[in-house]
Amino acid sequence: MIKSIVSITFATVLMGSAAFAQTSTSSTTATTGTNGMTETTTTTESNGVVTEFTPGHRLFLKTEAAEPVQYKVGKTVTYTTTDGKVIEPSRIRKDSKVHVHYVKNGDDMVVDRVVVQDRD
Repeated sequence: MIKSIVSITFATVLMGSAAFAQTSTSSTTATTGTNGMTETTTTTESNGVVTEFTPGHRLFLKTEAAEPVQYKVGKTVTYTTTDGKVIEPSRIRKDSKVHVHYVKNGDDMVVDRVVVQDRD
């Protein structure tokens, strides 16, 4: 009986994870600084649709989450098309499909690269 319950629970979890496709990926990099200390940086990438964007300030991205996710825009952000062409931030509008690359800084998610998936 217990094996049946565990099997059903496991199958339910697997089906639930397949139903929600992954919209972000993370990678962690460890580097040794000039002082000999090891620093760990976790970078994450996410896909979604822009719901609000203020260049140099913030970006709201609609993902599979119930509410749009807020990102802070870093000081040295690169904006590109999918083929690598650098573009001006003004090309990013509401409803643009984008891929963002960001670093967690405390509770903030600071964007350093935005790739626009669709063109004007």
